Amino acid sequence: MGCKDSKLEKDVDFENSFRQNTIKPVYEVIPFSKEKVKKVPADKRRNQRAAGDTSRQTASTCNIHSNDHSRVGKGRRKRQTGKTNQVNRSYSKTIYDPRITARYNIKAVIGKGSFSRVIRVEHRITKQPYAIKLIEAPEGKEVFEAELSVLRRVNHPNVIRLVEVFESNDKIYMVMELATGGNLLDRIEAHGYFVESDAIQVLKMMLCGVSYLHSLGITHRDLKPDNLLYYHPGNDSRIMITDFGFASTRKPNGNVFMHTVCGTPQYIAPEIVSRQPYTCAVDMWAVGVITFILLSGTFPFDAKQDAVILKLVLKGSYSLSSEVWEEVSDKAKDFVRVLLLCDPQQRLTAVQALKHPWIAEEPGSPSLGRRKSATLSAQGLRYTASQKSGSGWSRRSGKSVQSLRSGHRRVEAQHLEALQMDPEVGGMIK
Repeated sequence: MGCKDSKLEKDVDFENSFRQNTIKPVYEVIPFSKEKVKKVPADKRRNQRAAGDTSRQTASTCNIHSNDHSRVGKGRRKRQTGKTNQVNRSYSKTIYDPRITARYNIKAVIGKGSFSRVIRVEHRITKQPYAIKLIEAPEGKEVFEAELSVLRRVNHPNVIRLVEVFESNDKIYMVMELATGGNLLDRIEAHGYFVESDAIQVLKMMLCGVSYLHSLGITHRDLKPDNLLYYHPGNDSRIMITDFGFASTRKPNGNVFMHTVCGTPQYIAPEIVSRQPYTCAVDMWAVGVITFILLSGTFPFDAKQDAVILKLVLKGSYSLSSEVWEEVSDKAKDFVRVLLLCDPQQRLTAVQALKHPWIAEEPGSPSLGRRKSATLSAQGLRYTASQKSGSGWSRRSGKSVQSLRSGHRRVEAQHLEALQMDPEVGGMIK
């Protein structure tokens, strides 16, 4: 896929309505009636609790229409009490804004977070599937404000697309592209490391997206395989960068430096660990880590404890000499080296990385046909959820100390403050 640095290519197949319509948030409170709850005497409540909740049923998916206030969860409890049946119902309701249900059919909840949930929906007229990120809590609005401000500005095939936004006093609905092919980490775990030609295709798309973001003054600050989505399950799917919760936008005064501590231990850049002002070059360090994982199936900086990982990051201590790297081309190794440089000023920019000889190499080159046993395309593999092995090490000779799934581990300021108390770390920072 081509890249125009900071402009969207005209032949991208996006809906015309997205180009023509301006997203205008609407503030509206949708009232709804609450059911009256009958008080039950204390002795009867104790008997009900003793009877258990053996008939509870929960619906995992549902179609919700604007006029029926359908229930996402439902529980029912019955108890015989002489002449009458005492019924106690406990409902878990999600009331969707009628503006949403008028345009979309609600299909299923496909993800949940601390302040949000992600819902699969289908446009009523076009039948096009989308994902809606529903932010419900006031705290969630603050957390996702950065993400929303970024997504309203971007329009690129390798960045997740925001379609429209609906807002009320207590909820935000972000209608977005639905990626059905899983994320890059899923495919690494399912098929092992990538052959170089496949790795290059992934990196080209990611670098196009990163180059576009940087041209707008946007730094992602949390690039990792988990946040790179495949639009569809096929091997020819485009990659989309997602999850802008930690993104930063260049200030109006033109100051390019950032100071906030954020990131995941295995992907964080050394200048953040050393508490130095940093730039968008931190994203390029993460690209280097992702390239290392694509070609080897392991982390470049790997240890059982996060403090040890951060020390390795500060030193820039990694190895390209293990058995798995013997079949990797010199150009690919050079690409890793020029990204995993501790000096951010020496690191390649996204534009420069796209011009690197390994990335710019023509498809079909003999040096790109290495390790065909591990490639996705050579075996005609098609990614499906049932193919996930969960291990990611079936085609490698070595093993990573930590799982490639880093989970929700985050580096925070107090972690770095404790790390700086280590005399070895203090010497490196000075």
